[in-house]
Amino acid sequence: MSMRPTVLCFSGLDPSGGAGLQADIESIGQAGAHAAIACTAVTVQSSQQVFGFEACSPQLVKAQAMAVLADLPVKGIKSGMLGTTDNISMLGELFASGAIAQGTPYVLDPVLVANSGGALGDKTTLVTAFGQLLPFATLVTPNSIELRDLTGIDDLHKAAQDLIARGTHAVLIKTSHDSQSADIDQFLYYKEGQGSKLAYQAILPRLPGEYHGSGCSLASFIAGRLALGDDLTTAVQLADIWIQQVLRAADIPHEAGQRIPKRFHYL
Repeated sequence: MSMRPTVLCFSGLDPSGGAGLQADIESIGQAGAHAAIACTAVTVQSSQQVFGFEACSPQLVKAQAMAVLADLPVKGIKSGMLGTTDNISMLGELFASGAIAQGTPYVLDPVLVANSGGALGDKTTLVTAFGQLLPFATLVTPNSIELRDLTGIDDLHKAAQDLIARGTHAVLIKTSHDSQSADIDQFLYYKEGQGSKLAYQAILPRLPGEYHGSGCSLASFIAGRLALGDDLTTAVQLADIWIQQVLRAADIPHEAGQRIPKRFHYL
């Protein structure tokens, strides 16, 4: 018997299917790995707007995770919406206790708000709590708004370096939320010695419209490739190629609204 490497995702349910755990499942599958889920919250949202959410208890999220960890070949972890500081602390304890094997690649997508602007938790307390996860993270993938919120630093490059100084191995900067930039710039910073270095840089064309679940999709595809054994730079490069394909082919439920990435387009 053999099985694809598994990525265990800690993320919320999006009824529209555009973001959250559905995006994780589809993206990780497209990367070539298997997605398992510990559901952190049930949101009430459409493809266009977040109306609210109800977080799962840390006991329930932990029970889901432990069932997967005891059963499947977990070779990667990805977290998106965690919703509460208790869930963040619980995930930190899974890493610290060794329940998640030391050295398992971990992609931390620090979800604070949805693309539509709706809050997915109390931002001030979440920002503080995320600090305890940074030492376990292989890669942090904030959008530019989240990166500034996490660090209090306006300059994105200095902000990324701050996260690395606080313990994370690497940070992927994305300027997709900076509307003044004509294209989308990406910068991948790695920890090196006592500082950091720029390991990869890309310029991606800014596509028309806005997309629901694009950040979830990119982070999850990277996690899938890391679980399969790719180095971090290669995983990011492959994710960039893939995300461009699925965004160009995105479904458009409302002409003037957010689009949903067509994640199976790349089959």
